[in-house]
Amino acid sequence: MRRTTLYLLALLLAFPLLAQRKDKKNNDNSLDPIERKVKTAKAFEGFYNFYWDNKKGAIFLEIDRLKEEFLYVGSLPAGVGSNDIGLDRGQLGPQRVVQFERHGDKILMVENNYDYRAITDNTAEQKAVEDAFAKSVIWGFEIVAEAKGKFLVDASKFLLQDVHGVASRLARANQGSYSLDASKSAVYMPMTKNFPNNCEFEVTLTFSGKPKGGYIRSVTPTASLVTVRQRHSFIKLPDSNYTPRKYDPRSGYIPTSYYDYATPIYSPIKRQFILRHRLEKQDPTAKVSEAIDPIVYYLDPGTPEPIRSALLEGASWWNQAYEAIGYKDAFQVKLLPEDADPMDARYNVINWVHRSTRGWSYGSSIRDPRTGEIIKGHVSLGSLRVRQDYLIASGLIASFKNGNMESKEAMEMALARLRQLSAHEVGHTIGLLHNFAASTNDRASVMDYPHPLIKMRGNGSIDLSNAYATGIGEWDKIAIAYGYQDYPDNVDEEKALATIIEDYIKDGYRYISDSDARAKGGAHPSAHLWDNGKSAVDELTRIMRIREFVLANFDESKIQEGMPMATIEEILVPMFMLHRYQVEAAVKTIGGLNYSYAIKGDDQIVTEMIPAQTQLDALEELLATISPSALTLPEELIKKIPPRPVGFSRSRETFANRTGVTFDPLTAAENAAQLTLGLLFNAQRANRLVELPARNAEQPSLSKVIDLTLDQTLKALPIPEGLAGETSRMVGKLSIKNIMALVMNKNASEQAKAVAMLKLSETAEWLDEKLPKERNENQKAHFMYLKSQIKTFLDNPEDIDIPETLNPPAGSPIGSDLQCGN
Repeated sequence: MRRTTLYLLALLLAFPLLAQRKDKKNNDNSLDPIERKVKTAKAFEGFYNFYWDNKKGAIFLEIDRLKEEFLYVGSLPAGVGSNDIGLDRGQLGPQRVVQFERHGDKILMVENNYDYRAITDNTAEQKAVEDAFAKSVIWGFEIVAEAKGKFLVDASKFLLQDVHGVASRLARANQGSYSLDASKSAVYMPMTKNFPNNCEFEVTLTFSGKPKGGYIRSVTPTASLVTVRQRHSFIKLPDSNYTPRKYDPRSGYIPTSYYDYATPIYSPIKRQFILRHRLEKQDPTAKVSEAIDPIVYYLDPGTPEPIRSALLEGASWWNQAYEAIGYKDAFQVKLLPEDADPMDARYNVINWVHRSTRGWSYGSSIRDPRTGEIIKGHVSLGSLRVRQDYLIASGLIASFKNGNMESKEAMEMALARLRQLSAHEVGHTIGLLHNFAASTNDRASVMDYPHPLIKMRGNGSIDLSNAYATGIGEWDKIAIAYGYQDYPDNVDEEKALATIIEDYIKDGYRYISDSDARAKGGAHPSAHLWDNGKSAVDELTRIMRIREFVLANFDESKIQEGMPMATIEEILVPMFMLHRYQVEAAVKTIGGLNYSYAIKGDDQIVTEMIPAQTQLDALEELLATISPSALTLPEELIKKIPPRPVGFSRSRETFANRTGVTFDPLTAAENAAQLTLGLLFNAQRANRLVELPARNAEQPSLSKVIDLTLDQTLKALPIPEGLAGETSRMVGKLSIKNIMALVMNKNASEQAKAVAMLKLSETAEWLDEKLPKERNENQKAHFMYLKSQIKTFLDNPEDIDIPETLNPPAGSPIGSDLQCGN
């Protein structure tokens, strides 16, 4: 009885306290203005607290720190799926250093201008630079509540903007005029999260418009409504303990730069540093030490096997380079945990990205614009590229004889390529540029673009066992040493870094990057994309022999059982164009220049002309690629390619044609011939063929190159019979067309145009002489047509509508800027 009485008494005493708590919760007067505003919203505590009001579909952001810089990054977690449009899943967007500032009843998000600085202790000097250059106000937020030095703003409109520029990208790609449809857009809460050092806001955005192009129609269920997801990330900037490393143009690194107006007048105003991750040894004095914080990359768990294992292995090769500079397990590759978000700034990731057509793979990063420190490495690998590699391997070997539905050898080559691709793209995200001269140093770098090394066995079969190199190359180890070697305090770092470069020069390694290696306008004889061997010309000779063997033995064993015979063409295309990249390499020898990124006193070659005979040898091999024997397909093979059946229409992977539904062997030949001739008569190359012999009479001239080309094409008589003869006439016309195009090219120098005009005039005279003597009707028609075209062109070039040349099917959707891969 006593126990019951005590229980009742305790209950009566507790009741007023419970009531008071309930009253306080329901009484808005006991809450501050921010608490009242968000009392029914879901709280997300973290870097910046925010609140989700489900009824209003609104995000309220609590700003408790003014004028504190952080990194604001936009991205595209769910994309459009078209390589041609270029809006991929996982694509990173703008990166800005911003801060919040209060101005009256507004909070402004202000982007600071780090391109112009004054690195000095003089605050007045710093202020002078700051005020000299514009900042950017990214957004203005209205304050909806304020309490205790904190400000609450409605961030919904800010988040529901097209920060990634989807509408403008669609317009630039000629896919239509689109605008953001707010009625079909909303905050995407499943991926909106908060962490101590980063806030992640994700939104679903729908763009309404009138579709114009085929690309957008091919990848959307309703082309007038394009729905994607965009991400806004607020990221805490790294602390000040990172030390930027000086950029050297010979180092192989991606530079970041700014202008420092506090530098002495005798020093460069532009300061440059390399992009790299922060990596420090636990014991800098130890020969081998673990890292304080290792670099860890995570692979997309949506990657299937056996691709998954290949990508994990290839990316992990980089640990070899870090081991070489005394780190233990400093670079690691793991599978992304199931509950992790690949767009989360805390994870370096390798994404497996799907598109409707094969396309680029690339490595990008989130970095601190103030210092160049990489915060997040972000790799995107196009999933269809491996299928193209498998197709190429299938064309090289008899893959599907005896009813086989798959080829182990082709799969092994495709996976070997994926390992290299994974390592290559990760290389960009740890700071490295391409090294397109590495192929001349026995495949010294995964940062080159590798063409499969195809060999012939003694029995006449194709050998793909060493198609791609395995592991990190020697150049890669040199580059990692420059960027990541950890030095004790008693070591002169600048001197040590200079020694790394001096040693690689002495050892014969070369580094040449992007623009210098491109076929159009490029001039370096050793830096090429998708080439092999020390000599581009020798390798062209070798690859043409392999191509001849492959085409002579090409039949239906290249396609699977049950596939339409017409699909032989998809595999024939890369075999017929097997030499395309080696042509691009060899042509740069003509009118080329050997050089390096030399610095005063480093004993590298500054510039030197290429020997005349080397250039003439290159021209001879290039002209061999457009001979009738090289361009004419075997009749037995042509018979095996019927018109396309329903469901297997022509695509970008097949040759264009001029014969309607039938396979057109002459157009295929034209594709290959135009590749060589278009590169040979490139305007910049023609200009150099005028300049170089003016400086050194031994150098081949544009006049000589044109003469030799016409001697081997138009003037090569007698021509063969049959299809080879028609191929010869096609190449003759194409040669004249390219010389005319050079005359009309706005980038060609006046003298290059003058030489080309002279050669056309001389050719007209040659035709005048040959035409009366010609008895073959087809050849006579050929000469008469060219004579008429040339004379009309010489009288008034604008009167000639130079027929459009055909370009071969896409070979390398591989990369277009400094951080694009392959």
